[in-house]
Amino acid sequence: MNEAIVGIGSNIDPEKNVARAREILARDFQLVAGSAFVRTRPIGYTQQADFLNGAVLVRTDLKLEPLRRYLKKIEDTLGRRRTILTFGPRTVDLDIVVWNGKLLDPDFYERDYLKKAVLELDPGLRY
Repeated sequence: MNEAIVGIGSNIDPEKNVARAREILARDFQLVAGSAFVRTRPIGYTQQADFLNGAVLVRTDLKLEPLRRYLKKIEDTLGRRRTILTFGPRTVDLDIVVWNGKLLDPDFYERDYLKKAVLELDPGLRY
């Protein structure tokens, strides 16, 4: 069984889309825990609504790449539109931040809200 901390963010109807993403993850995987979710200012393209960000810890039989593909399918299901604006508005963004205790996402070091969410779920993480 693999463990992943998945970062979740949204700034298009964020309460609804974060809740829907969590429901899908809980249906398809073992949802072990969730962090607090916080409002954050947009990064990069700032002419958009604030984001709701947090993370969940899941257990899954999937390997890393199949899980990444599956998370992209969830994003698509929830109406994610991939545009030219890398940091533009989105219904949901799902990223694997930690995989089996190994930090994968360099945003952990640059985004305080992400670091706090991850450490809430895994206080002993070595980084």
